[in-house]
Amino acid sequence: MTAVLFVCMGNICRSPMAEGAFRAAAEKAGLLDRLIIDSAGTLGYHAGSPPDPRAQNASKVHGVDISGQQSRKVTADDFEAFDYILVMDRENYNELMAQCPEHLKDRIELFLSYAHGMPIHEMPDPYLGHASQFETCYAAAIDAADGLLDAIKTKHF
Repeated sequence: MTAVLFVCMGNICRSPMAEGAFRAAAEKAGLLDRLIIDSAGTLGYHAGSPPDPRAQNASKVHGVDISGQQSRKVTADDFEAFDYILVMDRENYNELMAQCPEHLKDRIELFLSYAHGMPIHEMPDPYLGHASQFETCYAAAIDAADGLLDAIKTKHF
């Protein structure tokens, strides 16, 4: 099993959408049963909460239901448990790098580094923005999810 964790700040917008997009790509490829997929936040503000309704709507437009996800904070055990820790932006990347044991730091990457068609390297936080920004983030998540799945298939399957 290959384990993948998506991380943003609060785990109610970007990382749940990334988890949903990646889960959908893995299911379409017939690999869902060979992966452990989860998401978390660097902060625990929203622990136990479902994804933001705007994130749920943006995902639902693409046929993906993320309403069953629950926010949680990254734990020290996550660094060992997950083979890939995909972070949405540089701020959260730096936060995780500061917490991560030295020998596991190579597991942490920016999620959009796997995107083929995105001119940006960090996924902007749509939380304080307009609902249309959630659609932009979901489109970026689809692109990066496909690239990540290709990389995982090449390396692990």
